[in-house]
Amino acid sequence: MSNDSQHILDFIRHLLSATANAALYGMEHPQVSRLSTHAFVSLSEILQSRPEVTLLVVENELVIDGQPQELSLFLNRFTQILKSRGVGSLKLASGITKAEIDTLISGLAKQQNDSSHAASASDHIRLGRVDLLSSESSDEYGNCTVKGGIKLPDMPQEELSRFMEIYDNFKNSNKLHINGVYDVVSGFINVFRQEGKPLLAMAGLRDTDEYTFTHSTNVCVLNLAQAMALGIEGQLLNDIGVAAMLHDIGKLYVPEEILTNKGKLSKEEFEIMKQHPVKGARHLLETSGVPRLAVITAYEHHMKYNLSGYPKVPSDWQQNLCSHLTMISDFFDALRTRRSYREPVPLMDISSMMLSMSGTDLHPALTRNFLRILAGLLTTVE
Repeated sequence: MSNDSQHILDFIRHLLSATANAALYGMEHPQVSRLSTHAFVSLSEILQSRPEVTLLVVENELVIDGQPQELSLFLNRFTQILKSRGVGSLKLASGITKAEIDTLISGLAKQQNDSSHAASASDHIRLGRVDLLSSESSDEYGNCTVKGGIKLPDMPQEELSRFMEIYDNFKNSNKLHINGVYDVVSGFINVFRQEGKPLLAMAGLRDTDEYTFTHSTNVCVLNLAQAMALGIEGQLLNDIGVAAMLHDIGKLYVPEEILTNKGKLSKEEFEIMKQHPVKGARHLLETSGVPRLAVITAYEHHMKYNLSGYPKVPSDWQQNLCSHLTMISDFFDALRTRRSYREPVPLMDISSMMLSMSGTDLHPALTRNFLRILAGLLTTVE
């Protein structure tokens, strides 16, 4: 890959991350400013050797300076954002300023129906508009019409087997080998990148009764899909995957008869179940090498967006982004996976339930992001 190509991809990645953070926290957040600066620096590097850069949306493909790009999670997400804002082409010319980048980010971060602050052109930014047409296969929130069944490829058996060994070893010896967990997560990330297909973000989802183990790998894969679609990379991406793999580690302290109960838990049983976030976080905190993010996520992943879940915390508690991602992945996989006492819930029904819970149980902006990913994956399958 040439330096220019890498700078362009870096620019898009930073722009996407800045847009996602601006949508969540507002333009004044320090993270937005930092990412905007990175985007501006990457773009400036490109424009030293050429007068402009042109990004063009052709159906569901992104074309950069006349070259179609291979599918990837963050490029797919960026293309979806442009399309949802009615942007068919984006030209960035030499002489562009940091303030113009900030204005672009602010416009892209607005909701689709907020036309008063949509992305707009400037002296060095030219936008080509397209009409927003409704799709027969999905809408902005992932309400998809799926024809027939969905056959998804299995994740590499090597990674799955290694994590099962790690889990079994923890159950038998109470010792967690964190390096092995990192290796498994890295394996997942490498598969996504090598294949270059966002479809693989759903590859870990399978109908199985191996719930305790498989659920952790599913949540990891779904967290990685969400994070990569937000433009998150590097060590933070790996830590988000590790946090997802370990979010339910506290359930290994819950009696087996409660975990496998096919009916409704009694009040006493539910009180025992509610202790697993605290017990899991405490164990991870005492384990060498575990990222702090995993401890926080294990503690917070049942709190709910409005803090009505457990454990109970002060009303001004600020939940971590990874915890919100995990709550969404956790909820989706719990309904998507076949259990001994019920069949998988249809995807349309899960989508409707998640939308109804958006703003109460689940983070609204991140829920929309997740359902857009799901909509794009199902459209790709068809």
